[in-house]
Amino acid sequence: MNKYACAFVALGLLAACNPNAETNNPAVATDEAVIEREAAAPAAGASSFTEDQARGRLTEKGYTEPTGLMQAADGSWSGQAMKDGQKMTVTVDYQGNVTTAEGSAP
Repeated sequence: MNKYACAFVALGLLAACNPNAETNNPAVATDEAVIEREAAAPAAGASSFTEDQARGRLTEKGYTEPTGLMQAADGSWSGQAMKDGQKMTVTVDYQGNVTTAEGSAP
C-alpha cells in the first residue's frame, strides 16, 4: 500500500511540475523566440559581457566605430556607434540585444 501512495504522490508532483511550452523559454532559440526577446529590449539584468564582447555584439549587428562604452548600474553597456552613416547612442543589454536611444531594436 505504501508503494501505491508514494507513486500517487510522485505522479501528482510530476503533473504539477509539467512545463507548458507556451509559457516557458524553449531550450533552442527559435527565430520567434529571438524576435520576442528583441522586442522587449533592453532587458534589465546583470551582464556578464566584457567591454570587448559588447563591442563585438555591436559589430555583429552592423554598427561601426563603437566608442565610449560604459557599463551602467543595470549591467547594460552604452556608448556611441555609427550605422548607415549616422552616429547614435546604443545599448547592449545582458541578453546581447542592441537598442538605440529611441528604444528600437534595429
